[in-house]
Amino acid sequence: MTGKKGSTLPGWVDPDDAPEWTDEMFERAAIYKGGKVVRPATGTVTKRGRPKLANPKRQVTLRLDSDVLEGLRETGPGWQSRVNDILRKAVKI
Repeated sequence: MTGKKGSTLPGWVDPDDAPEWTDEMFERAAIYKGGKVVRPATGTVTKRGRPKLANPKRQVTLRLDSDVLEGLRETGPGWQSRVNDILRKAVKI
């Protein structure tokens, strides 16, 4: 028989440990008065993800000979970027 296991619930976090609000946070926050929204929130407190690129790459489907693909993959991680560089040189960009 196995012994009694401890609780798997996460420990309690004191809400007083929350970070102080900045002026920017207050500017973005929603304002309520009497349960009605006076001003909706604008954006988020933090911006998630990578910044948008001016010229993002596009995904395409490309059929290659097996030996060509194997040779490219054998060059290791980053082989797709190297293919991009090879194609740039081929079209003289």
